[in-house]
Amino acid sequence: MANTPLLKVDSVGIQFGGLKAVSGVNVELYHGELVGLIGPNGAGKTTFFNLLTGVYVPTEGHIFLNDEKLNGLVPYQITRKGISRTFQNIRLFGDLSVLDNVKVAYHSLAKHSIVSSILRLPSHFSGEREMEKKAIEFLKIFKLDKLKDEMAKNLPYGQQRRLEIARALAAHPKLLLLDEPAAGMNPQETKELMELIAFIRKEFNLTILLIEHDMPLVMGVCERIYVLDHGQLIAHGSPEEIRNNPKVIEAYLGEEVL
Repeated sequence: MANTPLLKVDSVGIQFGGLKAVSGVNVELYHGELVGLIGPNGAGKTTFFNLLTGVYVPTEGHIFLNDEKLNGLVPYQITRKGISRTFQNIRLFGDLSVLDNVKVAYHSLAKHSIVSSILRLPSHFSGEREMEKKAIEFLKIFKLDKLKDEMAKNLPYGQQRRLEIARALAAHPKLLLLDEPAAGMNPQETKELMELIAFIRKEFNLTILLIEHDMPLVMGVCERIYVLDHGQLIAHGSPEEIRNNPKVIEAYLGEEVL
């Protein structure tokens, strides 16, 4: 583990009117780690992801990626800096093909200019061919290449989840944020997802931060876990430490998550 964190979140919070949705959160992620973020519904987990990706601007604290401050950057700028995400509710372009959904992510990194595209210059066509080639190679990794011409909305739920992760990875992130990727999956799909997450972390040398309610998944793949409750961190540690932490057990009182 490197001594310098890839992501450093320093006392970050956000207030909506008189409501503090997230307050004083400190998180550090190191290169190559797979870390969980858990907490009851309404704890502020997705809000925290929105802060990391520029959807919301913190009203307190600072966010750094490789020691570069991210506060105030908009989402596409943060994507280019190296943070990519999936969503709790799948956000694919349903009326686009599987291939085009992945190509959309590559377009954010396109080397040919808008002018070359408008004028239909040779650099536009060569750039498009290169993106399509890379996108197909990516789909092969996720076993979706044979479905490249299918409309995304026609895929089964589990394959839509895989496609969303593939699209997020196509942006070549340093840090991948997964927001409840197992939501709505059956036990077999969840097992396959665990294997996929472990694979992409190793294959792409990624750092991953995972929001998830499926505790067997979290405990099975994460090295460390942060716990949010009412917008504040209440615990941090190894899966075993979190499993036996009285504050975590109390926060989940009445929920069969541990």
